[in-house]
Amino acid sequence: MQKILLIIVLFLYQVHVSYAQKRYEDEIVAFEMHDLVSMPQPHQILLVGSSSIRMWKTYKEDMEGYYVINRGFGGSTMSDVNEYFDRIVSKYLPKYIFVYEGDNDLASGKSPEEVLEDYKIFAEKVKKTLPKTKIAFCSIRPCLLRINILDKQRRFNQLLQTFCKQSKKYQYIDMQKDFYLPNGELMQDIFIEDKLHLNEKGYKIWTAAIRKHFAKNVK
Repeated sequence: MQKILLIIVLFLYQVHVSYAQKRYEDEIVAFEMHDLVSMPQPHQILLVGSSSIRMWKTYKEDMEGYYVINRGFGGSTMSDVNEYFDRIVSKYLPKYIFVYEGDNDLASGKSPEEVLEDYKIFAEKVKKTLPKTKIAFCSIRPCLLRINILDKQRRFNQLLQTFCKQSKKYQYIDMQKDFYLPNGELMQDIFIEDKLHLNEKGYKIWTAAIRKHFAKNVK
């Protein structure tokens, strides 16, 4: 009986791993097909992360003056970025990487400490394959849909900020404070209907924070 249960558990695990590997394959292949037609020049700024990156449709206009590549894929976590690192990060030889991940990770049940470990894996991959590349890790931004995990988000942001102080090549962008009103309330009119993703007003705040950081740190 125990042997049968073990077989079932192993089978279900293989199914889960297979699904996880294929979940984003179409998006990754789409990036690769685009590269076959027009491969981006090296030493640009790479945007990588979850749907906040993928749905940033006006990133080229918003980041005018910078050469930027967008490789965000919706619903992803930091471990997903690590899984596809060779296909969406290192191949572009970026001089600077902007990373936004973490909120999906925490929402899926991971602890702030577990998510930070995935960030450390990413940082080590960059250190090994792109030793001259700097990384800007963006804090998790708040949203109405996930207000119940706000404390976990804040805890993770503290851990991430502390981690970034360990190396001059790691930078931290605080994306929490800019979405709050002076009275401390989270803005209500910066999200689309799902209360998770940013609308046009939300992306203006997002862009302003990033451009302010880039002006001081990207040469």
